[in-house]
Amino acid sequence: MSEQVRIFDTTLRDGEQSPGATMNVAEKVRIAEQLERLRVDVIEAGFPISSEGDFEAVREIAKKVKRSEVAALARTSLTDIKRAWEAVKFAVNPRIHTFIATSDIHLKYKLRMSREKALREAVKAVRYARSLCENVEFSAEDATRSNIEFLCEVFSRVIQAGATTINVPDTVGYAIPSEFGRLIKTIRERVRGIDRVTLSVHCHNDLGLAVANSIAAIENGARQVECTINGIGERAGNASLEEIVMALKTRKDLFQFHTQVNTKQIFSTSRLVSKITGMVIQPNKAVVGANAFAHQSGIHQDGVLKEKLTYEIMTPESVGIPKSSIILGKLSGRHAFRERLKELGYQLSEEDLERAFTRFKQLADKKREIFDEDIESIVVDEILRVPKRFKLVYLNVVAGNLTVPTATVQMEVDGKLVQEAGFGDGPVDATFKTIKKITRSRSKLLQFVINAITSGTEAQGEVTVKLEEKGQTVIGQGADTDVIVASAKAYINALNKMEFKKKKLIGM
Repeated sequence: MSEQVRIFDTTLRDGEQSPGATMNVAEKVRIAEQLERLRVDVIEAGFPISSEGDFEAVREIAKKVKRSEVAALARTSLTDIKRAWEAVKFAVNPRIHTFIATSDIHLKYKLRMSREKALREAVKAVRYARSLCENVEFSAEDATRSNIEFLCEVFSRVIQAGATTINVPDTVGYAIPSEFGRLIKTIRERVRGIDRVTLSVHCHNDLGLAVANSIAAIENGARQVECTINGIGERAGNASLEEIVMALKTRKDLFQFHTQVNTKQIFSTSRLVSKITGMVIQPNKAVVGANAFAHQSGIHQDGVLKEKLTYEIMTPESVGIPKSSIILGKLSGRHAFRERLKELGYQLSEEDLERAFTRFKQLADKKREIFDEDIESIVVDEILRVPKRFKLVYLNVVAGNLTVPTATVQMEVDGKLVQEAGFGDGPVDATFKTIKKITRSRSKLLQFVINAITSGTEAQGEVTVKLEEKGQTVIGQGADTDVIVASAKAYINALNKMEFKKKKLIGM
């Protein structure tokens, strides 16, 4: 029989403590609404006593969230607890979460308090919180470095005082999984009344073990895990919500546990948190990283194309990602290259395919990643050699800091000479606007890049432009010792490719 593990999300409280991750009230509310769509059991909305902004955020979240419990954090100070209740009392399912440190290190150096006084403070705080709210959580900060006998006594006494959830934080990420699992087991065996409450854990990632420690705790009796989206939080962060949830879901053969999380909302929630906090998700981040479902090795690509289970233990769709991706690069094989050509609408003979693949490999040795536009350039320019509608005949540009940049361009359009002149904000802009006038193009310039092919002031410049029109994108390239001429060549090259696409030749 599968047991539920409750997901306590603290992205808006502990996650916000990441350097640079501060959020305003509107942003916090937006994330809270998404967390409710994700179906987390508890949303820790903030620390109301810390600032007026945090108080307001907790209050607004409490008013808007209807299904998830909404928690507010408070120290054992009665003023903290009262302030937390004033913010969270509007929630359909409110919770007060109070904490005090129990390790000798914290008691001596931070609180300057004896064990006996800390115990009294904890009991008093929980009793007061319970007089305000039926749902009270107590955390023993730095539990993993606390004396076990004292820790168990504190937990026993706060349960007697009315706590409904007992939380065991690995505040500094000190524990290892086997050790943390034993601690949770010992607490279950020694704490009086533990069977009447929910046992929770809150793991930090200083040694990279937050998720592993959380799983070990679940195996030993914890039924709530405190975690954050993308694992953000103090220092190295917290246990990652998405990793815990997907570990339990993927390894059902090993874990007889489940969560209520709607996993298809994981990816969108991850991206929202990243966007609002400005904290970039590392590409190799488990579950939600850009590379989590991307395959570049030729062996892996071949396997995934034949059967996804060969290299994917969970589907991208299960976490809200549309599909896995095949990243083409120097390690890719013919199978992946052929499949990408088919997706782009090209059916080449074996001889042309081999020529295109050889050229692709040569290009891949120079570029870290090959894009679809690069492949199309290989096929269109070097394999199919499609006739070009537009050709550059003549270009003259006048520019300087005391004159309006002017370009005079003569082109061959379908074999006929056409000449126009135009102005722009600079020599390249004037050139592009004049070419656009001649060709009557409606394409939008998305990217413009100049690179020096050789060194020195007489270096040949290579220009790359990217155009878009009605959802179709193309890349054009041009080279010349004059970068304005190179720019014109690249732009015209891209326009010819766009024309080719619009005609839907060779099955496109």
